[in-house]
Formats: sequence, C-alpha cells, structure tokens
Amino acid sequence: MKRIVILFFILTSTFVLSQTRKITIENSEIQFADEEKYPGATILLGDVRIKHDGIKLNCQKAFFFKEKNFFKAIGKVVIKQGDTITQTSNYADYNANTKQALSWGDVVLTDPTMTLTTDTLHFDRLNQKLYYKSYATIKDQTNTLKSKNGNFYLENKKFTATTRVTVVNPEHHLESNHLDYYTNSGLTYLYGPSTITNTKNDNKIYCERGFYNTKTDVSHFVKNAKLYLKERTVEGDSLYYDKRKGFASATNNIRVIDTVQNFITKGNYAEIFELKDSLYIIKKAVAISIIDKDSMFIHGDTILVTGKPEKRIVRTFHNVKIFKSDLQGKCDSIHTNQETGLTKMFKNPVIWSDQNQITGDTIHLLSNVKTEKLDSLKVLNNAFIVTKDTVSNKDFNQIKGRNMFGKFKENKLRLLLVKGNAESVYFNRNEETQVLETITKEISSNIEFTLNQGQIETIMYLKKSDGNTYPPSKLPDDVRQLKGFIWRENEQPKKMEDIFIKDDKNNSPPKKDKRIKKSAVILDKKKKTIENKKLPKPSFSSKKQ
Repeated sequence: MKRIVILFFILTSTFVLSQTRKITIENSEIQFADEEKYPGATILLGDVRIKHDGIKLNCQKAFFFKEKNFFKAIGKVVIKQGDTITQTSNYADYNANTKQALSWGDVVLTDPTMTLTTDTLHFDRLNQKLYYKSYATIKDQTNTLKSKNGNFYLENKKFTATTRVTVVNPEHHLESNHLDYYTNSGLTYLYGPSTITNTKNDNKIYCERGFYNTKTDVSHFVKNAKLYLKERTVEGDSLYYDKRKGFASATNNIRVIDTVQNFITKGNYAEIFELKDSLYIIKKAVAISIIDKDSMFIHGDTILVTGKPEKRIVRTFHNVKIFKSDLQGKCDSIHTNQETGLTKMFKNPVIWSDQNQITGDTIHLLSNVKTEKLDSLKVLNNAFIVTKDTVSNKDFNQIKGRNMFGKFKENKLRLLLVKGNAESVYFNRNEETQVLETITKEISSNIEFTLNQGQIETIMYLKKSDGNTYPPSKLPDDVRQLKGFIWRENEQPKKMEDIFIKDDKNNSPPKKDKRIKKSAVILDKKKKTIENKKLPKPSFSSKKQ
C-alpha cells in the first residue's frame, strides 16, 4: 500500500512539473498552421498573449512550436515577470524548456530600480540573469551605466559590466573595464584599471581594485590607488576618500606630490583634509623638496603640512633628520614657511655643510624661493662651528659666539659673521707638507670669516681682538677645545637611508666643559677697530671623511 502511495505522488509531481513547463496560449485573434512554410509551428496573429511559469508575453504576431515548447514573438513584444520586470522589444525568442529568452530590436527592460536599453538582450530565467554582448545603457535614480558586455542579476540587483564601462552622474564620470554595480544601493566594486573624475572640480581617482559608493561619494581603493586633487596627487597601497567631507587617508607606500610647490611627502600612513588644505603623515614620514636640482630629504616621526600653496607651512616633529648631497642636519623639530623660504630648526639642532658642523640653540636656514637655492643661515644662542683637522683626528678647528650669521653662494657657505663673545681656535698647517706649525686662539666681540670650500680664506675682526699663537708642543689643554665643544659626527646621516636610523643616545659623545683662559696677548690699541688680518689657512676642508 505504501509503495502505491509513493508511486502516486511521484507520478502526480511529474505531471504537475510537465504542466508548469508547457507554454499556455491565453489569446490570439487568428491561429493557423502552414506546414509547408513553417513546419511544426502554429501561427498566431493579433493581440497574442501567452504565459509560462510566472511570465506573460504579449506581441502582435508569433510562431508557437508546441513540440519544442518554443515561442517566437514579433512586433511590440512585451515580457512581464511578476510585478517587477517589464521588457519591450521588436522581437523575442523564448524556450520554455530551458527558460531562456532572447530579445532584440530596441530592447527596453525596467524594474523598480533601473531601466536598461540595448539592441540585444538575453534573459536566463533559471538563474534570474540578464546579459548582453553588444552595448547597453542602464539608468537608475543616481547613475547612468554603459558597457559593451554585462550581466544583471535580478535577485541582488547587481550589474557585472565589462569592456568600455562608464558610470555617469551630474558630479562624477567613472571609466573602467570591469566593475560590479548595485542599482538599489549605488555601490560599485572596481576590478582592473579604473578612473573616477569629479566633473565639478576635475579631481580624479585611479585604481586597479576598489570600492566606490556613488550615492555617498565614499570610496576605498586597495591596488595602485592614486588621488589627483587640485594641488596634490596622493598615491598609496590603500586609499580611503570621502569626497563630501574632503577627507582622504592612505596606508603603505604613500606619496603625496605637491604639484604647485614641487614638493613630495612619503610615509606609511597619511590623512588629508582637503577643505582645510592640510596633510598629516606618519610612519617613516619624509618630506622631499627640490633645491637647485638636488633633492633634500627631511624625516621625522610626524609631518604636518598646512595652508594653501602660496602660504604653505611644513612642520616636522621629533627625531628629525635632514639629508642633501651637500647639507645634512638633525634636530627635534622643524618649521618651514614655503612662502618665505625660511626653515627653523629647534632643540639641539646641528647642520653639517662642507665638513663643517654647525650647532646652536636654534638654527634658521633661508632659501631663495625663486631660485630654490640656499641663501643665508642664522644660528641663535650658543653658536658653534667645528671642522675636523685634515690630518689629525684629535684636533678640530672651532668658532663660537653668541650668534652666527652665514651667507651661501651656490649652496656653499661662503661668509660667516660671529656676533657677541666670538672665539676661534684653528690649527695652521704648512700648505705643502701639511705639517702642523702653530695653533691660534682668538677672542673678539665680532669676527667675520670668508670661506672657500670649507676653508677660511680671510678673517676680519670688527672690534679689537685678543689672541695668541702657540707652537704644537706648548699648546695648553684648555685651548685645544673651546667651552661647549662637542663632535657629533656619529649622528650625521651619510646617505639618504640614514635619516630613518634612530640614534642611540648613549653613543653621543659627552659635552666638554673646560674653562678657557684668556690669552695674555693684547693687540696694539692704535690699530683701527676694523682690521684685516692675514693668517695661515686652517684646515676647514671640503673633502669627505
């Protein structure tokens, strides 16, 4: 008995299934057959209406192949699926066995979220998928999408568009060769080279993989991302951008290029506030500027760039190091005004130029904003310049004073004025044999030096000086090094990569605190206040150690 019941249900289910798969003709004004011209077909004319498994099809003329369960519709074809999908075309084929429809000729399909127009459209009812291979246009409330090839999945309202894809709205123009677009949410997922252009301000985004919300203007890109703003270009492995808030953040291998100031910042995390004209960058942050066709690299824990290009300020905080082929530096923080070309170095700053080590409480560097060359130098409070002797590693030529003012020519320090409590010690060697002959110690209120490739050429005492010259064998210990002397060569970045090295504070040489005895030598009081004094050239050498 149980076997009979089971067999009955199987047969009933098979019968019902076969019934649902058959096309039903609901209406036709004329029906006839012409086996000679159309074998196996029933020809339907006038207000033709059929239905099959949830769809209805209307047309003016049709060929119905009953054995094949196949239908060809001609003229004002309308296909409806439930209450959501309506499609019109000039022609359509429908295979009820495979639930496949092919429409061509002015095809228009609509659902509650969009309208699709094309010349030829395939409708896979089994998988609820529409697809085209010869261009289509999709319009929803926000965007107009065009592509050569595409699939539309009805259940999740997703377009997968490929080949010459564009998504356009009043504010943006997107170009890609492969993307997924959701008509109900406006979400777009990009695969392969893609460009989004803001039609109002020409800002542009390029990526090779990412996400873009066309309704909220929020995007996130994860491969070869580039954001082209009006005055900056932002590159990174990962890029987030909120266009309405004017906010962008980037991570890993970041480059922010200032297209106006020819200025680049790099790092591994950055935030950009477009409306406030500010940039914040950390994690191996480095600012790169071009000075006289040479690159200057400034690294710090944090770089903050603010202001419009003509009034831009660059601040670099903590563990700052500078590298340029002919200039290096170190300090705790730097403030650069790109409008004036003034750079201020704070907290234990040091500069190395032409083998000269320059230190003070604060150091100012002024660049010519037009020529992009170094113009002048200020060292404020406890100014000190040191150069290692060319022969001996124990001896150093030294100049110190309250303040120092220097002048550059072709990015080389050529003039140095020491004002207030000026002192100097230098080791005089025979120019031919390089044998140390004398050591000279001078004291004056103000001293002016001219230099050539790091070597002192002339010295001018702007007020009376006290000085003494010693033979090497009779040099007092307290004369060899001036008070406050410290040699910081171990902190100097010798190559660009060194700016990222954290210095071990324990390796820094201790500060010297030896008292300097005044020389007993008094110059002739009858000499003029300003006098030129020819001295043997000390070894302020420009040769690299």
